[in-house]
Amino acid sequence: MTDESVEISSGAAAETSDEEQASVPITLVASDKLEEALARLAPAEAAWARANGFRGALGASLALPDAEGGIARVLVGWGTPAERRRTRFGLGRFADTAPSGIYRLETPLDPAEAEEAALGWLLARYRFDRYRKASERGEAHLAVPEGVDGERLGKIAEGVFLARDLINAPANEMGPAALEAAAHKLSERHGAEIGVTSGDALLDANFPLIHAVGRASAEAPRLIDMTWGDADAPLVTLVGKGVCFDTGGLDIKPASSMGLMKKDMGGAATVLGLAHMIMSLGLKLRLRVLIPAVENAVSGASFRPGDILRSRKGLTVEVNNTDAEGRLVLADALALASEEAPGLIIDMATLTGAARVALGPEVVPFYTDDDTLAADLARAAVRVSDPMWRMPLWPGYEADIEPGIADLDNAPAGGMAGSITAALFLRRFVDQTAWAHFDIYAWTPKPKPGRPKGAEAQAARAILAVLEQRYGRS
Repeated sequence: MTDESVEISSGAAAETSDEEQASVPITLVASDKLEEALARLAPAEAAWARANGFRGALGASLALPDAEGGIARVLVGWGTPAERRRTRFGLGRFADTAPSGIYRLETPLDPAEAEEAALGWLLARYRFDRYRKASERGEAHLAVPEGVDGERLGKIAEGVFLARDLINAPANEMGPAALEAAAHKLSERHGAEIGVTSGDALLDANFPLIHAVGRASAEAPRLIDMTWGDADAPLVTLVGKGVCFDTGGLDIKPASSMGLMKKDMGGAATVLGLAHMIMSLGLKLRLRVLIPAVENAVSGASFRPGDILRSRKGLTVEVNNTDAEGRLVLADALALASEEAPGLIIDMATLTGAARVALGPEVVPFYTDDDTLAADLARAAVRVSDPMWRMPLWPGYEADIEPGIADLDNAPAGGMAGSITAALFLRRFVDQTAWAHFDIYAWTPKPKPGRPKGAEAQAARAILAVLEQRYGRS
C-alpha cells in the first residue's frame, strides 16, 4: 500500500529537462485575461479554444491537437486571482485526469506559485487502491518547473502519501500492532532507533493513562518511541494521537458518529509522514517521535465514567466522558516528552469536534504560548498553502477543567470552547512554552484539487517549513 504510492509520487516529482523536447506544454490561462492569452496562440488553436467554449475557468482544461492528431499543448484555466486564493492546487484538477505523457509548465510563474503548482500535481496523483482494482489511468508526469526543488517536493509528497495510506486503511488492518509495524518500517528505512512498551508493561513504566484507555481492546495498548539524528543536535519531539478506532468506550458513540473513527489515529499518521519528510530531507535536528497507540473499545476491562486516574506526571484526572480519551493518552506521552526538555514539542491529534465547528474541515486550529513560533507557523501556512489558525489558550476557561474532586476533568460539562479546553488540558502536561498543539481533522470530505476524498496530512507541510527554516538541512 504505502510503498506503491510513495514510488508513484517520487516518479512524478522529477522529470529532467532532457525530456523537454518530448513534453507537452501547459499554458495557464487566466479567465480575466482570456483574450490576451488566446491572441498569443496560433489562429487555429485560438479558434479551437473558442469553439470548445474554453473560458479559462480555474481547473478547466482543453487539449489542442497537432497535425498528426496528438496533443500539441494543453490549456489549463487559471481563473481569477480571487479564485486562486480560494482554491489551492489549481493545476491538480488537470493532473487528476491527464492523459499519459510528460508535461511542462510553459507559463512563467513566480517560485512560490510554481512550487504550489508542482506539488498540487503530485498530490492529485494519489490513489488508495488497496481494496479494489487499480484505476486505469495514464502515467502523467510533470517536468520540474524552473526554480523548484523537485527532489524536495517528491519527499514531501511521499510523507503525505504515507499519512494518507495509514489513515485510509480500515481499523481491522490498522490497529495498534499494525501502526507499530508501520513505525518500525519507517525507522528501518531511515536508520532510526525504535522501542515499544506495550500491555501491562505500560503500568510498570508509568504510563497509566495509555494503559487505561487501551486495556479493553483485543490488541494491547502501546507507546511507540522512535529517535533519529545526531545526539548533539537540537531536539524536536513529535507526539501523535494513535487511537486506531474510537467507539467512545462505555460512553459509546452513536453509529453515525462512529463511521469515520478509523481516522482517529490521524495525528499519529501525520506525525509519521512528517517524520519521513524530516529524515529524508536530512534536517539538522535530533528527532523523537512518540505515539500512544490504542483502541478505545468496550469490554469488561473498560475504564468508566467517574473513574479517577493518575497520570504519569502525577496529576489526577476525573473521567467524565470515556469518549474524551485522546487527551488522556496524549497526556502521558507529553509528560514523557517534557522530561527530556526538548527545544520544541509538537503534538498532533484528531481531538475535538469543536475544532471542526469552529474552523471547518480545511483550516487547522493550533495552540501555543510561544508567540514567535505562532508567527512562524502562520507565515509558513500561507507560504506553502497548508492553512491553519492560531486559537487562544484562554486562561478564563482553566476553571472548566478543574472538577474539584481531582486535579483535572477530561470532559468539562456544557460543551462550549471544547477545542480550547482540550488544549488547556494538554498544556498541564507540558513543562515548557516551546510547544504547539494541532487539532487536525485528517480528512477531506469531498474531492478538491490535489486532495482526493479521504485521508489528509494536515499541517505537516507548514510545520516542516518552520523546522527547515529554524534548523536547516544537511
